[in-house]
Amino acid sequence: MSQQQSRALTEGWQPLHRPEGRWHYALWGALGSLVVFCPAALAQGTSAADLQVALDTVWVLVAGFLVFFMNAGFCMLETGFCRSKNAVNLLAKNLIVFGLSTLAFWVVGFGLMFGDGNPLFGFSGFLLQGADNSPAVGEAYRGTFNALSWAGVPLNAKFFFQLAFAGTAATIVSGAVAERIKFLAFFIFSLLLVGISYPITGHWVWGGGMLANLGFYDFAGSTVVHSVGGWAALIGAILLGPRRGRFQARPVAMPGHNLSISALGCLILWLGWFGFNPGSTMAADPLAISHIVVTTNIAAALGGLAATVTSWIYLSKPDLSMIINGVLAGLVAVTASCAYITLGSAALIGLVAGVIVVFSVTLLDGLKIDDPVGAVSVHLVCGVWGTLALGLFSVTPGGFPWYDQESGPLAGLLMGGGIQQVLVQLLGIAVVGAFTVAFSLVCWLALRATIGIRVSEAEEIQGLDLGEHAMEAYPEFQVGQ
Repeated sequence: MSQQQSRALTEGWQPLHRPEGRWHYALWGALGSLVVFCPAALAQGTSAADLQVALDTVWVLVAGFLVFFMNAGFCMLETGFCRSKNAVNLLAKNLIVFGLSTLAFWVVGFGLMFGDGNPLFGFSGFLLQGADNSPAVGEAYRGTFNALSWAGVPLNAKFFFQLAFAGTAATIVSGAVAERIKFLAFFIFSLLLVGISYPITGHWVWGGGMLANLGFYDFAGSTVVHSVGGWAALIGAILLGPRRGRFQARPVAMPGHNLSISALGCLILWLGWFGFNPGSTMAADPLAISHIVVTTNIAAALGGLAATVTSWIYLSKPDLSMIINGVLAGLVAVTASCAYITLGSAALIGLVAGVIVVFSVTLLDGLKIDDPVGAVSVHLVCGVWGTLALGLFSVTPGGFPWYDQESGPLAGLLMGGGIQQVLVQLLGIAVVGAFTVAFSLVCWLALRATIGIRVSEAEEIQGLDLGEHAMEAYPEFQVGQ
C-alpha cells in the first residue's frame, strides 16, 4: 500500500470543525440539492424552439455589445488623429453621443424606422410602446414592428442592437467637424440625426419602406449607417469651413498628437465589425455567421494592404494614417454585401476601397474641405462604393443556404446577372444621399443662424479643451499652438 493510499484511508473522514471537512460537506450538500431540485426542472422541459430563441438572443446581444464597444474605437481614433489641445473635446463628444443616441432612438427613432406605417416612415411604436409578441416570427407575429418580425428574439434585444447602429451613424460626424465645432451644436445635431433623419432613410431600406420594395439591399449598413453619417459629416465640414491655417497656398498638415491610440482605435473598430456585420443576421446561424466574419476580415485586410501600397507609391511613404483608414475603408465597403458575396469578391471590394480612400483624402484636401480624420472618405466614399459593389458581386440567389430569392439581391452584374441590381443600388444611393444632404443642410444652417456652430477664433487657437470644457487632457505639458 502506497503512502498516499494509507493517508487516504486514515484521513478520509474529515471532522466538520476542520477546514478540509467543511469542503466535503459543501460538496455533498450541492449534490443533494441537485438530486432534490433537478427532477422538478427536468419535468418542466425546454423545447428546441426555446433553446434556439435563447441562443439567438445571446448572439444578438453579444454582437450588440461589440458594436457598442466601437464607440471606444471611434473615441481613440479621432482623438489621436487630432491635436492634443482638443483631446478632451473629442473624448467628450464620442462619449456623450451614445447617450444622445439612446434618448433620441428610444423616444422617436426606433418607431420611425421599424414601426408600422407607410413606405416613407413608421408612425407607431414610439418609446417602445405598442403590441408585440416577440420572439414570435412570421405569420405568428402580432405587433407594431412587423419590419422586424423575421428576427426571433425579444423586442428589447432588437432595439439594443439597432440602437448601437444608430449611435455609429452619429459618431461618424464627430471626426469630420473636429477641432472647431461648438459642443452644443454637435449635441443638438446628433439628436436630430438619430431621432429623425437616420431612422427615416433606415425605414426605406430596413423598415420595409420604398427602397426595400424596389429590391434595394444593404445587409449591414454601407448606406443606411455609413453613407448617412458621411453625408451629414460632409455638409457639416463644408459649412463649418476649414480649421484656422489649414489651407494656405497649399494644404498645411496638422498632424495628430497620438497615432498610438489611433492605431488602437482602428483595431477596436476592426474587432467591433465582427459584431456589426455577422450580428445583422439577428440569429445564431453558424454557416452565415462564419462566412460573414471571413468576408469582413478579408476586406479589412486587403483594404489596409492596398492603402499601404497606394500611399507608398502616391505619397512616397507608407503613411500610417492611410493604413488605418484603408482598413476601415475595406470594412465599410464590404458591409453592404458581406452575406451575399464570395471570399474572392470580398478581397476585391476591400482592395478597391483601400485604393480609393487614399485618393479621396487628397481630393478633399484639394477642394479645401477639412476633414481631420478622413471620415468622409472612409464612410461616405467607401460606403457608396460598397453599396454599388453589392450590385456587381452578389452571387446567384441560392448560392448560399441563408440566401434565396426572398431574402437577398439578384445576381450581380459581374457574377452572371444583369444590370438591374446595379441600377437599384444606384437609385438607393442617390435617394438616401439627397434626403440626408437636404436634412443636414437645413439643420446645420438653422443651428448656424441661432446658436452658431463654430467656436471663436480665440477659442480655436487656445484649444477647445479650455474654451469648451475648461480642462486639459495633458495639464502637465505646455501645448503648442
